[in-house]
Amino acid sequence: MTPPFITREAETKLDWLALTEALKAGHKRPRAEIGDTFLYRGDDTILSRAAWIDGLGALVKTATIHPGNARFDLPTVNGAVSLFDNETGQLSAMVDFHLVTKWKTAGDSLLGALSLARPDSRRILVLGAGTVARALIEAYSAGFPGAEFTIWNRTASKAEALAAEMGAQVAGDLEEAVRGADIITSATMTIEPILKGDWLQPGQHVDLIGAYRPDMREVDDTALRRARIFVDSRETTIGHIGEIEIPLQAGTITRNDLLASFYEPDAMRRESADEITLFKNGGGAHLDLMVARYVLDACS
Repeated sequence: MTPPFITREAETKLDWLALTEALKAGHKRPRAEIGDTFLYRGDDTILSRAAWIDGLGALVKTATIHPGNARFDLPTVNGAVSLFDNETGQLSAMVDFHLVTKWKTAGDSLLGALSLARPDSRRILVLGAGTVARALIEAYSAGFPGAEFTIWNRTASKAEALAAEMGAQVAGDLEEAVRGADIITSATMTIEPILKGDWLQPGQHVDLIGAYRPDMREVDDTALRRARIFVDSRETTIGHIGEIEIPLQAGTITRNDLLASFYEPDAMRRESADEITLFKNGGGAHLDLMVARYVLDACS
């Protein structure tokens, strides 16, 4: 039988909270074997990620990241996803790349926020106005019912367009917006930090998504020093992502400052209402595998 190709039309069968439960279950299985390959050409990146989780199967996902595609009105990120059977290694399904990426990225951040943010969080600030920002609003709306969203983007017109589409507000001054938020979720393409630790307030949760290369950061050193730091996976953030690796190499933080990952669920929690929690969404291939398996099961 020909393996299915699952398209974005499958979204009607998916649920954000059910996905977070699937991610929790995936992290109770044996720790994933992961292999990443990065190739660079100027601002462009080819990222191939493979994961194998005993009992769940295997996945290979290749992404092409071309920031300049915006001038052609094309997606910045493209690629392909192959899901393989756990027992036989046969192809189980081809799953739409954008479907897996959307639900993996936003679902990862949602699980982080459900674990670390104050449950009464209602004011959510989104930095960025692209495809990921739209998915984050969808996911956070499911996890924090009744939340009010504010969008900030360097290009104000893009923030205004997304805000009109999603029923959100537009932030004028970034510092003021950060100070007034319960949750700050950042999905930008910046290299230099734009989120300043001096702006952060007690009780906030910071969710970092955008920095995916070794030379990229969204927050400054002060933010890292003030916050309790968590990651989705140590293996896919340490040594790979500038948000974590640059301050590690500089001695700003140590590995001991990375308090927990999803593989240590009991430690993935807030200890007080006033502390600042910071979560780095690294988005490794093991998460793609968990999401692709959830998608296939939901469509079967």
